[in-house]
Amino acid sequence: MVVLLLSFLGSCKKWLDLKPRDGIVGDEFWQTKEQVDAAVTGIYASLMAGNGGDNRAITDYLFVWGEARADMVVPGNRTSQDELDMANVNMVPTNTMSNWANFYETINYCNVIIELAPGVLQKDNTFTQQHLDRSVGQALAMRALMYFYLVRTFRDVPLKLNATISDDNIKPIPKTSADSVLNQIVADLKSAETKVPVSYGVTAAFDKGRITRYGVNAILADVYLWRDQYAEAAAECDKIISSNRFSLVPGTDFFQIFLTGASSESIFELQYDQQRLNPFFSMHSRNQKRWGAALHLSEQVYGQDLVNTPPVVDRRGENAAYRGSDFEIWKYVGADNNGDAERTVDQSYAPWIFYRYADALLMKAEAINQLNQPLEASRLVKTIRERAGALDIIVMDSTDKSSMNRYILEERQREFAFEGKRWFDLLRHAKRNNYENLFFLTNAASISVPPGLQQAALNKLKDPNAHYMPIFTTELQTNPLLVQNPFYR
Repeated sequence: MVVLLLSFLGSCKKWLDLKPRDGIVGDEFWQTKEQVDAAVTGIYASLMAGNGGDNRAITDYLFVWGEARADMVVPGNRTSQDELDMANVNMVPTNTMSNWANFYETINYCNVIIELAPGVLQKDNTFTQQHLDRSVGQALAMRALMYFYLVRTFRDVPLKLNATISDDNIKPIPKTSADSVLNQIVADLKSAETKVPVSYGVTAAFDKGRITRYGVNAILADVYLWRDQYAEAAAECDKIISSNRFSLVPGTDFFQIFLTGASSESIFELQYDQQRLNPFFSMHSRNQKRWGAALHLSEQVYGQDLVNTPPVVDRRGENAAYRGSDFEIWKYVGADNNGDAERTVDQSYAPWIFYRYADALLMKAEAINQLNQPLEASRLVKTIRERAGALDIIVMDSTDKSSMNRYILEERQREFAFEGKRWFDLLRHAKRNNYENLFFLTNAASISVPPGLQQAALNKLKDPNAHYMPIFTTELQTNPLLVQNPFYR
């Protein structure tokens, strides 16, 4: 600081020549392929650390948004009031869990790469078109993924596709309809599919921690399911399945998916290590627990075998998803599959898995079942259940579309417990056919919301507008073009 101060005092002209510090100066940074690669890495890094606001990591939001309003978790001794209000369907615009700032910061990192990386082709003769496509493709896919979370959480959201590089670029914009945002998501993903590789040729683990073509296919399948485009969803899943690049981890090794990461099953995950720890130890560990596993899981979700000796045990349940002795969420804090050893805080590097091969199989099962192929769907579900050694709690009816639909949803509950998918799964099924199955949401609330607040929550859930979060008060104050979501006006 002293050296800088002396240099400023020594030259008035040099002081006057200083450039603005409110953004990345393109002439100075966007010069080499290494700088482009660093910017792409920054997208992934931004999901792993708090970018601003209340300094939550995006993965913290992804867990709470996907689980707190559903029926798999219970509050712990350190759950915040805002989180409790969210879980109890009592959201207001001042609730910090509705703060989308970190997501838009990551979206801006993507926009900057999409806008500025092409200019490096003329400045670095070692930067190839293929390298540029790979970089832009990752940015397009990650932008699409961020918007997909936003549109499922808030419905209509501002759609910003140009980069904010300096304060001059900051302009208020209104919300865009959910359909238009979803159209852009699909367009981005289709473009990304032609640009990102099937493999980066570095290591197998590297391919799991970066968006590959199959990661794009998985996101697209999920988007198509959300939009009730079942043939398209099944086709995207088939691209993953037919690639023969992924396989289900054996049931005896199921816990390894979360212990070490980069498994044969993983399609796209965020990879943590000792240099970059995940936020889940402080969320789920016994002494500072914000969230624990719901007590009904052992009997009503995974089931208990009271007939066979030894009993049939679903390998995805006790001491895999949760610890049976205290209902800790074991996927993120456990160090073994016996429920004996917990990780220490400096070992908190379980991956956050966006998509794995089991998801491709179950998304395809859901899609083809909606296309009136329940028998074919049941075969995919059986593949998942056989790997888990699952207990037959109810009989699978492979002749009836409606019964299979519910069975697939319940299988997703068992398979993806605490992976941030449950609320979105429930909402997707509930809103189908003009909210024909609203009971999926109300049944979850009747399990998770305390009795004294339950009736109010059930009444709110009858209004589809209540299924989406309010716009955070700060956003409304700083952007006069934003209009509050209908339920919260």
